[in-house]
Amino acid sequence: MIVAGEIPCYKVAEDERFFAFLDINPLAKGHTLVIPKQEVDYIFDLSDDDLGAMQVFAKKVALAIGKAFPCIKVGQAVLGLEVPHAHIHLVPMQSEKDMLFTNPKLKLSPDEFSQIAAAIREQL
Repeated sequence: MIVAGEIPCYKVAEDERFFAFLDINPLAKGHTLVIPKQEVDYIFDLSDDDLGAMQVFAKKVALAIGKAFPCIKVGQAVLGLEVPHAHIHLVPMQSEKDMLFTNPKLKLSPDEFSQIAAAIREQL
């Protein structure tokens, strides 16, 4: 529904197969989700080609996140229980604790989300 534009989002990047947008309950500024446009619930149900291409797309987004939001590394997580669509979380990290999904989520305004998405897009 996000890819189809039925649910609004803060888009970061898109190509013919994948879509990246900000997580609306972020662990850190720049926390981004990467999804395949193909509807698939479980990431490992993707073909080998699609899974590899998704990782390459995620890498480009992660490098842009790291430039827009200086950090030690951009962490990657695949959880997959909260939403029935395969996705990769990309989170700027200063420590491994920044990847704990039990951490309190940031409360950001629409303007802040827009600025964060624009900052990442500028680095792509």
